[in-house]
Amino acid sequence: MDRISDSDEALFFVSWGAIMKNLVMTVSYDGTGYYGFQTQPGGNTIQDRIEESIRHLTGEAVTIIASGRTDAGVHARAQVFNFHTNSAIPVERWALALNSRLPPDIRILEARMADPGFHARKSAKRKTYRYTINCGKFPDVFQRFYQFHHPTPLDVEAMRHALKALIGEHDFTSFCSPASNKLSHVRTIYDARIELAENGAGGKLLHVFVTGNGFLQHMVRIIVGTLLEVGEGKRPPDEMARILEGKNRMLAGPTAMPHGLMLWEVVY
Repeated sequence: MDRISDSDEALFFVSWGAIMKNLVMTVSYDGTGYYGFQTQPGGNTIQDRIEESIRHLTGEAVTIIASGRTDAGVHARAQVFNFHTNSAIPVERWALALNSRLPPDIRILEARMADPGFHARKSAKRKTYRYTINCGKFPDVFQRFYQFHHPTPLDVEAMRHALKALIGEHDFTSFCSPASNKLSHVRTIYDARIELAENGAGGKLLHVFVTGNGFLQHMVRIIVGTLLEVGEGKRPPDEMARILEGKNRMLAGPTAMPHGLMLWEVVY
């Protein structure tokens, strides 16, 4: 392996002499019509579409590495992925070149060079998800794929109080799908808050933001499903802490619908 110079830290040489670049990209997508981000046997995932576009562009069969998975129907404002390529395409041309080959509900926002050791998932420091609840009388026709419609009143202050129990390092088994194959369910939540906004029709939007060092399968959606029961008065806010301590999925509320969820930001 040739020595990597300081000026070429984003490049490394493979043994046969070809220059291999580690590219990192930010992608935004509407997950409505897809089976999630990660490739599936049946195809039709965000990963499938991006890898197919790279293959058409460069002839390379690459496997992209994302900051994390998103479920079927879940969206991303700023998902991050990386991959290695031998292509000589200038980095500033990648976004336009791929976007011309991608469907209109998937858009590369940025492409840049990364250090050889950069890994979109392992290098991530924190991620933020946003879940949007429309509390108006009627759903918004134009935002129906991005907002969960909940026309009955919610006690927002009770929901905010419940969210406080999630801050810090905890075992989130109670807020994780039983299908999870992770060895540890311990995660750290740095921030969890609710922001209010107008829905444009005289009602309110609730944006639930959750920031952590990592998330388990369905974790944010189960948190939101439990919060909704708190807001409806079906659970006291203090029950959130007891649910955490119980480490039992049956103690938490239902899994909220996927379309209200969006991967908001990934920080490195």
